[in-house]
Amino acid sequence: MAESAALLVDEVLPEQPVRQWVLSFPYPLRFLFASQPANMTGVLGIVYRAIATHLIHKAGYTRKTAHTGAVTLIQRFGSALSLNIHFHMLFLDGVYIVGTKEASARFHRVNEPSSVELTQLVHQIAHRVGRYLQRQGWLARDAESSYLALDSADVDPLSVLQGHSIAYRIALGSRAGRKVITLQTLPPVDIDDTHTGTVGQVAGFSLHAGVAARADQRSKLERLCRYVARPAVSAQSLSLTAQSKVRYQLKTPYEDGTTHVIFEPLVFMSRLAALVPKPQVNLTRYHGVFAPNSQHRAVVTPARRGRGNKTKTPGPEDATPVASHAAVSYTHLRAHETNCNISYD
Repeated sequence: MAESAALLVDEVLPEQPVRQWVLSFPYPLRFLFASQPANMTGVLGIVYRAIATHLIHKAGYTRKTAHTGAVTLIQRFGSALSLNIHFHMLFLDGVYIVGTKEASARFHRVNEPSSVELTQLVHQIAHRVGRYLQRQGWLARDAESSYLALDSADVDPLSVLQGHSIAYRIALGSRAGRKVITLQTLPPVDIDDTHTGTVGQVAGFSLHAGVAARADQRSKLERLCRYVARPAVSAQSLSLTAQSKVRYQLKTPYEDGTTHVIFEPLVFMSRLAALVPKPQVNLTRYHGVFAPNSQHRAVVTPARRGRGNKTKTPGPEDATPVASHAAVSYTHLRAHETNCNISYD
C-alpha cells in the first residue's frame, strides 16, 4: 500500500491538481467482471474516454489539441468484505496542451464537476457500457428489461461464492442464502445528512467525484493514493468473539448504525476466496498521458521516463527510495521463504 502510493506520487502523478472519480456498477455487472474479467478492459476504456472527453471539452479544447491522463486502481471489495468491483480513477483535474516540439506542456485546470454534469456522464457511461456488452454477447435485452446472457457452463464453484458475496449473502453452511449477522452499536443516521457529496446515479451505476488534491497538496495526494491502494482486509479490524466467530469492524458505520459483521469461520474463508482475482488480472491501469506508450509521458511525469526519452540504464546507485525499499522487502521475503538469515554491511 505505502510502496504503491509512493510510486504514484514520486514517479507518475505530476505536481498538478488530481481528482478521484469513483464508478460503481450494478450487481450483475459486478458478477460479470468477477467471473469474466476480460470484459473490464473494454468497459474501463469506455469510462476513461467518457471522462477524458468531458474534461477536454470543459477546458475548451478538442482531443487533437489537449490531453489528460488517469491511473485506475480496480478495487474488488466493499467495507464488509463483500465482492464489490468498482473503479477508483485518479484523474488529472484538467488537461495538458502540449507544444509542437513536445518538449514542454502547459496545464489548464478545470472546475469541479457539478451534480448535473455527473448525472449526464453516468447516463452516457451506462448507455455505452450496455451497448458494448450487447455487442459482445454478454447482455440480452427484451421489451421490458436487460439481463446477462450467461451460460450455465460458465458457472463454477468460485462463481457461486462470488455471486453470494456480491449479494451480501452466505454461500455455505446451514445459513446459506441468508444475510450475514451484523452488529449495530450506533444509532441510525438520517440518510439526507449523509449524501451531500458530488454524485451522479442511474440504473445501479454511481459516479462520485467529490475528493481532490490541489497541486500543492502532495501529502493529501499520497494519503488518497494509500486509500485507493489499500488491501481488502485490515488486520486491525479483525477479532474473534467468545464463540470463536470472526468479527470484522467496518471502516465506516452504515446508516442504520451497523459497525461490525460476524462470520462463521467457513463463511469468512469463502468471503476471502471470492475476493481473490483470477490469474493475470491487472488491477492497476494507466491511461492517456500516463500510459506506457504515450509520447507525452516523459514530458509530464516526475520520473521523466517514457517513449522517445533516451535515458541511461539505471544502476543500483540510481535506484529511487521506492525501488530500494521494494528490493529490500523482496529480499526479506525470499529469506523468510528459505529460512535464511540476511544481514547488511
